[in-house]
Amino acid sequence: MLRKIDGNALLVFLLLCFAAAAIGAFAVTTSVNTWYPQLEKPSFAPPNQVFGPVWTALYLMIAFSGWLLWRGRSDADISLPLALYAVQLALNAAWSVIFFGLRQPGFAAVEIILLFAAIALYAAVSWKISRPASLLMLPYLAWVGFASVLNIAIWILN
Repeated sequence: MLRKIDGNALLVFLLLCFAAAAIGAFAVTTSVNTWYPQLEKPSFAPPNQVFGPVWTALYLMIAFSGWLLWRGRSDADISLPLALYAVQLALNAAWSVIFFGLRQPGFAAVEIILLFAAIALYAAVSWKISRPASLLMLPYLAWVGFASVLNIAIWILN
């Protein structure tokens, strides 16, 4: 059974992740049916219907990762991992704004590389505190790696 404080902390991490998702979703809605369909895309670009379910699962994993890190803090200093967690979440939200909102695939390509690095660093530094927290970020890291290649390909093709 979760202690009340643990449940509250989990709720905070879920709210943070889905706030980032909401920012991204708002930016996506401005272009997903107008600008994005007109772009030349590589053959490996997934259909639009894939993104929603994948991102929902990833945001849940990101939230649980942060929560597990917070729960595993005991004597460990979690200021660096929490800072990296916040950075990757901010970069996550910013990517959608840059790519879809501002319609800047080149700038978004640079930004998503920074996002990839922030996720990798968070996973690395959280490993000593909570291995499950670190491991939960690996599917996200893989997806952002794929999204980076997709972003760069779209930039080159357009």
